[in-house]
Amino acid sequence: MDAISPTTSQPALALARLLDVTPGEQAGHFVGARKPGGKGRVYGGQVIGQALMAAAKTVSADRLAHSLHCYFMRPASEDHPIDFMVENDMDGGAFSNRRIIARQGGKPIFSMTASFHRREEGLHHAAVMPDAPSPEGLAGLKLFDRPDAPSPIELRPVGDWRSLMSEPGPPHAQSWFRLVGEGEEIPGGQAMQRAMLAMMSDATLLSTSFRPHGRWIGDSSMQVASIDHALWIHGDVDCRDWLLYATDSPWTGDARGFARGQFFTADGRLVASTAQEGLMRLS
Repeated sequence: MDAISPTTSQPALALARLLDVTPGEQAGHFVGARKPGGKGRVYGGQVIGQALMAAAKTVSADRLAHSLHCYFMRPASEDHPIDFMVENDMDGGAFSNRRIIARQGGKPIFSMTASFHRREEGLHHAAVMPDAPSPEGLAGLKLFDRPDAPSPIELRPVGDWRSLMSEPGPPHAQSWFRLVGEGEEIPGGQAMQRAMLAMMSDATLLSTSFRPHGRWIGDSSMQVASIDHALWIHGDVDCRDWLLYATDSPWTGDARGFARGQFFTADGRLVASTAQEGLMRLS
């Protein structure tokens, strides 16, 4: 499959096309497109989002992803599309479980298990959103921005981003995220919105583990890679609206770092929780 064409005026729609995998030549296989103009390694969040979309295409439309657990085995290359093989482990009365193996060049690069659940009524409580300034007025960054393919995701960190990357500080951080392009209609419903959230969830999370050490995730003296990633989705989400990603890192050691996160809507609703362990090796 050729790389998808960039859409400079509608980057969110271009992201939806990137994540919306297509059926492969074999049953149960799906093909993840290459990012337009992408070079080097594939961003891990893109692999998570494409894998989740592949799994979603094999379950009933009334069942939505509520949890996923991933392992990164090898770096993926932007030079080739990714093959996603989906195994149907179980379709029960309320839940469906899927296993996904992503391959490039015949070698597994990533694995994921995902669970889908039909909507049910039940008891409810949720964590309270931490205090955070409004995203309006904060300095913005655009993830993955390039002149030929504008970023589909806007990030507004709480605090000065340069000091967050270079000065020792407490092991927690906050950032606001949303899709670029207010009002754009995104195809794919909640399945796509949750895949986009899964892609966002890989950004800034492990970097929180670097804060106490006065280093940043792009430090050339460090060898850094995601090892595993988990996401629990607690409710419907619209990634076109601002989402606060509050992260903390309770531990680093043995050349690994561990971080956790929570996504809140602007009105304080908890919509997702995350956890990740990554390699933090002094090179």
